[in-house]
Formats: sequence, structure tokens, C-alpha cells
Amino acid sequence: MEKKLFGNICFTRLVKALMLSYFLTMLMLLGLSFGLYKFDLSEKTVRIGILAVYIISTFAGGFAMGKMGKTRKFLRGFMLGMLYFLLLLAISAGIYRSVQGGMQMMLAWILCGVGGMLGGMVS
Repeated sequence: MEKKLFGNICFTRLVKALMLSYFLTMLMLLGLSFGLYKFDLSEKTVRIGILAVYIISTFAGGFAMGKMGKTRKFLRGFMLGMLYFLLLLAISAGIYRSVQGGMQMMLAWILCGVGGMLGGMVS
């Protein structure tokens, strides 16, 4: 029997969708770092690329969450986006021993939520 989180959202399905999101993040960040190495991209281009990676990854995870559920797909996707961001924030805080970024952090938070929610809605 699968454990339920909020209502009928299953914990194992959420973990699978998060793993998918982070796997896609890893692949796209590797591609972005290759582009940075080969084409000497500017800092602004890299920042935009990182935000695009967040959106695409949470969209894919939200899409997977929506496909796994039958109701409230947008809420499932939004929840995935928020958990994606919180895990990203926890990892950053663990590595750097502080949380910095201000507006950049707020923008990433909003984009993760919206990306996940859009993925859930499209599914």
C-alpha cells in the first residue's frame, strides 16, 4: 500500500517525479556547462539558461505528476515545483552555509512553481 501525503497524492509517485526533474536538471546543466566551455557564454546567458533549466525540469516533473493522478493535476504539479525548489534551496544552503540571492532566489521560486503547475495542467 502506498503512503498518501495530502489527500490522494502518493509519496512514491512524488519522489519518482522529483527524480525525473533532477535527472533532467543534471543533463541540461551538463549541456549548459559544455556550452560555457566551448562557446564562452556570458554570465547573463548562463543565468537565463539556468532559469530555463528550472522551468523545463519542473514542467517535466509536473507533467509526470499530472499523468500519475486523475484529479487536481495543477496542484500536483505546483507541489512538485515547490518541493523541487525547497530541495534546491536546502542543497545550496548545505554547500554554501548561507542562502543568498534575493530577487534571483524569488524569481527561481516563482518559476519552479509555475513550471510545475503548467506541466500538471498540460498533462
